[in-house]
Amino acid sequence: MSTFDPDAFAAAWNSHDLDQLMKMSSEDCIFLASTGSAPGGTIYSGQIEVREAYAAIFKAFPDGQWTNSRATSLGGGRYLTEWRFAATKPDGGPISVDGLDILEITEGKVSLKNSFRKSIISG
Repeated sequence: MSTFDPDAFAAAWNSHDLDQLMKMSSEDCIFLASTGSAPGGTIYSGQIEVREAYAAIFKAFPDGQWTNSRATSLGGGRYLTEWRFAATKPDGGPISVDGLDILEITEGKVSLKNSFRKSIISG
């Protein structure tokens, strides 16, 4: 049985390496985005949908980086990963938000990525 490496997962995000991210994800992976039309965010299921969702993030934020990454094993195949996302918004302004993911690991691969982040309210 392979083991999950949260540092390698973070590195794949920072290098925008879709192939590596999907290799680290189960065939039936689920991504619960931190945004969407429902309170729980948009749900992406399976390798194709999850890959497309990740690709859209990289396209929207080509300079996006997840820094200050810290992973904590919660036991039972669950990790809590904390991070700060920094990038340039499509309008040219900066964005910096703190967030976390709850990851469920099955047979060494991410089967669920449930993402949460702080919201910035302007005005």
